[in-house]
Amino acid sequence: MSKNDAIDPELVRELANLVTETGLSEIEVEKGDLRIRVVRRLEPVSVQVAGAAPVAAMAPAPAQSALAPAEPSRTQAGTVPSPMVGTAYLRPSPDAKAFVDVGAKVEVGDKLLLIEAMKTFNEIVAPRAGTVSAIFVEDGQPVEFGEALLVIS
Repeated sequence: MSKNDAIDPELVRELANLVTETGLSEIEVEKGDLRIRVVRRLEPVSVQVAGAAPVAAMAPAPAQSALAPAEPSRTQAGTVPSPMVGTAYLRPSPDAKAFVDVGAKVEVGDKLLLIEAMKTFNEIVAPRAGTVSAIFVEDGQPVEFGEALLVIS
């Protein structure tokens, strides 16, 4: 790497700030032979719900009132977030059966749905075993990074 191709630390800081401010998971820039990729890692946190074992989640579950009915929440423990921006597909083809339905039992690694991004179909798999208790997206619906896709209880 020549002196002219030295990595500018200020550029890296600016890219890191841009990733954080926009909620992106990564950004990559390229100029000639120089390529800089900044990746933000979301670390799971442990969430303890009264009477339940700790569960890994991307964000803590909100407290629920004792009088409120327990409805699936887009922020509760067990929510599977979208890892990317794209189009969600609940089935492998328009005339096929859905990968999972509400009430389906899943194991770690079972295919839940597909997200198409840049003409590539990405499999979204179960991060944990359990029962699908809610599905928040429709077949063919656009999704954003971090958007709640479904809940595995």
